[in-house]
Amino acid sequence: MIRPPKRECNGTMVPGEDLVVAGYICQRGTRELIQAFRQELFQWFSKSFLWEAVQAAQPDVNHYLPKFMELGATESEPAGEGGILKAIWDLSGAYRVGLTFFPRTIPIRQCTIEICERVGCNPYRLFCGNCLVMAAANGGQLVEACINLGIPAAVIGRVEEGTARKIRHGEETGYLERPGEDELYRVTRTKMESYVPK
Repeated sequence: MIRPPKRECNGTMVPGEDLVVAGYICQRGTRELIQAFRQELFQWFSKSFLWEAVQAAQPDVNHYLPKFMELGATESEPAGEGGILKAIWDLSGAYRVGLTFFPRTIPIRQCTIEICERVGCNPYRLFCGNCLVMAAANGGQLVEACINLGIPAAVIGRVEEGTARKIRHGEETGYLERPGEDELYRVTRTKMESYVPK
C-alpha cells in the first residue's frame, strides 16, 4: 500500500503520462561532497576538475515552472534532500499511482558520477537542488522546451496503473525502495567515525 506523503496535490498525475526530469541531479550534493572530501579527492582529480564541478551552473528550474505547466506539465516535485529517488517516490505516492523509470536516462554530470564513485556514494540518493520531476502528457515537448532554455532534461519513464514503482535496468526490473537517509549525511558521518579512536 502506498502511503501518500504530506504534501498538497495541486495538479494531476494519471497513468499514461510521461515522467520528466528537468535539471542535473546532485548539483548541491556534489558541491558538498567536494567540500567534505577535498583532500581525498585531490588524490584522484585535478583542482581544475573539482573547481569546474563546484562552479557548474544551469538556469533556475523553479523559475520556469509556470512555463512548464503551460506546456503540459500536470504536476511536479522538487528533488532535494534524499535525492531524485525520494522525489520520484513522493510524487507517485501523493497520487497513489505506479510508474516505471529508467535511471540511466536521468540527467547527471559525469563529474558527479566520478566523485560519487570515489567517496562510495549513490548519486540517485544524494541531495539535489535546482531539479524537478514532472508528469506530462507529452514529455518530449516539455524536454524540448527545457533544452531550449538551457536546462538539461529527459523523459525517464511513465506513469502506470497500480502502485508498483518499477526500476528498469535494461531487461531487468527492480522495485524502488522507501527513501532513507540522504547519502550526503551517511558518507560524511562515516568519514567522521573513521577518525574516532577505537
